[in-house]
Amino acid sequence: MKPYRINELASKYVEYDMIQTYTELPAFPDPRLRLLHAVLNEHGTLAPRSELYSLVVSLVQLGMDTHDLIDTEETRRSETEMRARQLKVLAGDYFSSRFYQLLSQASQISMVSKISAAVCEVNRLKMDLYIKMQQSQLKAEEYLNRLTALKSEMFQLFTGMMEGVFVKLWPEMLQDVSRCETVLDEMDRFESPSRFYQSWAYWHVMQEGTPEEQQSLNHKPEHSLIYDLRGKYELQSRLVTKLKAAADSLRHTAAKLESEQLKKVIQDLADSFLEKMAAHTRA
Repeated sequence: MKPYRINELASKYVEYDMIQTYTELPAFPDPRLRLLHAVLNEHGTLAPRSELYSLVVSLVQLGMDTHDLIDTEETRRSETEMRARQLKVLAGDYFSSRFYQLLSQASQISMVSKISAAVCEVNRLKMDLYIKMQQSQLKAEEYLNRLTALKSEMFQLFTGMMEGVFVKLWPEMLQDVSRCETVLDEMDRFESPSRFYQSWAYWHVMQEGTPEEQQSLNHKPEHSLIYDLRGKYELQSRLVTKLKAAADSLRHTAAKLESEQLKKVIQDLADSFLEKMAAHTRA
């Protein structure tokens, strides 16, 4: 199995002084990429292109995630804020466009259409979620499921290319890894009042909370209110339960695999999610 080095390969396209100085980029989708790279290496026909496919998907995903960070509110911004916003737009466009060049250079033209179709589907899912959120029609579990689907959709394009047991196991493993990533991000949102709005915790309180609590969440909540709601509705412990369930499912699927190397990659992923969860609960 080829060693995993997708983050190193991607750094050539990502680590620009201008971007790092004036704006922030989203987290690199490392867990999903580790899974993809490891699984592709188990396919004789796909293994020679495991790095190429993983790299181009990483750049497309990073491009879409960067665009998601763009502030769309019609407010007056400082020069620094405007520069950061413009750089997010340009960086997202740049990351997304590089996959055309990389695939065409490798004569992988058919993959261009597959990735483009996946991008369209991701955008459709985003619009569906946005409409639901605007209409305040979301339940907390539906929200989590939709976010998980958004994280996994770009990587689902490989399902039709899988062989043997991976035809069934690839979607299952991808679902579990994406759900773990989603839950961990929702835990992060507890720590930021600015990110609490329309998070899983927000939708849970809107579903289960009192009218007064629901009303208080229509405005930017104070950290003290978030802390109180977090304890009252056991928000963190509920997410911990969801993450453990997804990690356990991932381990269960790994046990069905024959490759010891692939088993280790997946077990390490499950362990890393649980370690990050433990760090959250200690904090």
